[in-house]
Amino acid sequence: MNDKCAAGTGRFLEVMARVLQLELSELGACALRARRAADISSTCTVFAESEVITLVAEGTPREEIVAGICRSIARRVGAMAARVGVEPPVAFAGGVARNSGVVRALEDVLGQRLIVPDEPQIIGALGAALIARDGVSV
Repeated sequence: MNDKCAAGTGRFLEVMARVLQLELSELGACALRARRAADISSTCTVFAESEVITLVAEGTPREEIVAGICRSIARRVGAMAARVGVEPPVAFAGGVARNSGVVRALEDVLGQRLIVPDEPQIIGALGAALIARDGVSV
């Protein structure tokens, strides 16, 4: 989900949770409580962290900041998806798919519901194991 630098989206969320003094697992529910999303324009973890610190100092509600973080991720992913084309159904796998705020924001950006497996963080490993079991070369 990241084509700009080596920092992955999961790490991006970890840094933002730390800055906001939240547990990583709290981010999704926090974002869903927001009435609006704060504007987080940067896709770089370092610059976005600076934006978040400024928003906190300005008194922006934490829920709005987290919703803005989720929307920032969704816009980035949506732009990459648009380059390759997206056709339903769309599945969302990986650890970030456990964040309900990112799921909702990505659904809004893509304009469609996402399929999120019960344990999205293991789907890639499961697929690799099935390919290995079947002896399929990729």
